[in-house]
Amino acid sequence: MDGRARLAVITGSSSGIGLAVATQLLAQGWQVIGLQRGAPPIDHPAFRAVAVNLTDGEAVSRAARVVAEQSTPDALVHAAGVMRGGRLGELPPEDAAQMWRLHVDAANRLADALLPRMAAAGRGRVVLVGSRTAHGQPGKSAYAASKAALVSLARSWAAEVVDQAVTVNVVSPAATDTPMLADPARAGTAPKLPPMGRLIRPDEVAALITFLLSDAAAPITGQEIQVCGGASLPG
Repeated sequence: MDGRARLAVITGSSSGIGLAVATQLLAQGWQVIGLQRGAPPIDHPAFRAVAVNLTDGEAVSRAARVVAEQSTPDALVHAAGVMRGGRLGELPPEDAAQMWRLHVDAANRLADALLPRMAAAGRGRVVLVGSRTAHGQPGKSAYAASKAALVSLARSWAAEVVDQAVTVNVVSPAATDTPMLADPARAGTAPKLPPMGRLIRPDEVAALITFLLSDAAAPITGQEIQVCGGASLPG
């Protein structure tokens, strides 16, 4: 480290996993810019909230350009997410489009603005929050597809910047105790409790993400790492 405070850009920092990551990084001495739609729940001198509708592509691009013009982040964490479920013939097309815009298009726009600057600086960490559901689950096909796309994006970006000290990874949790689980819009698509017998906590997922942002994680890139509570085990 060069003694300066590191800077992370985090989407969805107003709740859930994004909030947990922001809180942990601030405790470690990072500066954090939160791209979020909701009111900022963090009161910290090293935290700055930027209000942006992350399903609005042009708004995301503008926010990313502003960040890039001001400084080169050391890390990007795309934690914002939404789940809309429905079996074949039941999911409204706009719900599927909303998930794609938030999970995939927003990630693309942020990476286009920030990853080249990280690579030019010879430093950087990117973590995309995926989902165990990306491997397929009845009634969640559009959600699963948008999360599966993040793995392909991460592996492709990782290959482009691996020789410039930038890493790109995906952390994919099983059912996690976040406000998304209580969203009335996902009624009828109850989460599947992991075999460990409880929901995963946001701070547990954040602990892995913050490790992936550290110097010690420099050799880890292009990977999807599951925080599954035993959900990926046989039986």
